[in-house]
Amino acid sequence: MKMETKTKRASLLALAALAILVLVAVVIVGCGDDGDDTATTMVDETTTTVAAETTTTVMDEMTAVDPATAPRASIDRFSMEAGTLQVRDESNGLPGANEPIDFDQGPFITQGLGPNGEIVKYYNFDVQPTTAAPIYALFKEGEDVPIEGQLNIVGVIPGDPGYNDFWHVNKVTVSDDYVANSITNVGELMDSGYPIEATGIIVNCPVVPDGSTAELRLTDEEDLGLTMGWYEDQVIYYFNFSEKMLSVTPPAEGQPEVPTADILVTFNVNPDQPNGGPVSGFMTEMGSGQTHNVVATLPSDPGYSPLWDVDVYDNAEFSSVSDLASAQAAPALAMGVALVNCPIVSVEMR
Repeated sequence: MKMETKTKRASLLALAALAILVLVAVVIVGCGDDGDDTATTMVDETTTTVAAETTTTVMDEMTAVDPATAPRASIDRFSMEAGTLQVRDESNGLPGANEPIDFDQGPFITQGLGPNGEIVKYYNFDVQPTTAAPIYALFKEGEDVPIEGQLNIVGVIPGDPGYNDFWHVNKVTVSDDYVANSITNVGELMDSGYPIEATGIIVNCPVVPDGSTAELRLTDEEDLGLTMGWYEDQVIYYFNFSEKMLSVTPPAEGQPEVPTADILVTFNVNPDQPNGGPVSGFMTEMGSGQTHNVVATLPSDPGYSPLWDVDVYDNAEFSSVSDLASAQAAPALAMGVALVNCPIVSVEMR
C-alpha cells in the first residue's frame, strides 16, 4: 500500500503477458515465463461472449508492427491526473514522466504485519478504482495459447479516465491468417469484428515507465521483469503480480469489480490532527521500518486481494497492536478511507 509518498522481455514475454485458461482454453498469465508451456490453468464456466453480432471479419490487409521499433507511450504515474497519494511536487522527489521507478525503496515498499503477526512486505501502487479495465489477449481459433509474439492490447494508461492497475482479461479469437501485431490499438480491434469473450480473471499489472524495477515476488514462479503491451499503436510496459489469482463473475455489460480485502493502518500523526494522516507517514518501531499496519488476509487465504480497503486506528494503540485481533480492538479513527493496490511479496513468521 502506498500511504507513504514513495525489457527485459521482448515479444515472447508478451505471450505470457496476461493469460489464464478461459472456458476450456489456457491463457498464459502476464507474469509468465518467456512463453514456455508451464501455464496456470483453470476452467471458467462463467465466461461470457461479448462478440459482435456479425461473424468474424477478416481484415483485408494485415501489416505487422515490430514492437522493438514502435514508438513508446509516455507514462507518468505521479502526475496530478494519475496519482492520489503519490503526486509529484517540488519537495517529494517522485520520478518524472518516463523516468524509471525503483519500487524497492521508500516510499514504494512497506513492512507490516499479517493476521497472526507474520512479517509481510508489500509494494505501494497508490489508490485504484474498483472497476477493472479491459485487456485483450489474442488467440487463433481452436488454439489454447495466445498468438506467439502478439502483445496484449489496452485502451488506457495512468492518467487516463478509467485506468486501473487491475485488468479484466478478455479473449479475442482471430482468423487463421491473422499476423501477429497487425492490430495494435483497441479501436482497430473493435472494428475488426473478431469475437471477444470476457473471462472471469482479473490480473494485477501496473503500467510503469520502461526500466522500472520491483525485485520482490511472493513465489519463485512469478516473473520479475516487465511485459510489453500495446496502447494506441505505442508500446507500454507493465509489471505482473500473480501471488493470488483473482476470479470474478463478469457482468452482462461493462467491466467487473475488483475484489477487496481489509488493512488496518496507523500514522505518525492521527488524521484528525494538523498535518496528520498519510503526509505524516506510517508509525514504525524505534530504529526500524517495521510498521504495525495489519493485513486481514494473506495470499494463501481465500479472501485475499491486493486491493486493500484502508481503515485507520488510533496511533496511541501502536505498541499494543501485533496482529489482526489487536488491531481490530484498537479505536478506529476512520473506515474505508482509500482503496490501494498493495501486492504482498513476502511473508515470514515473526
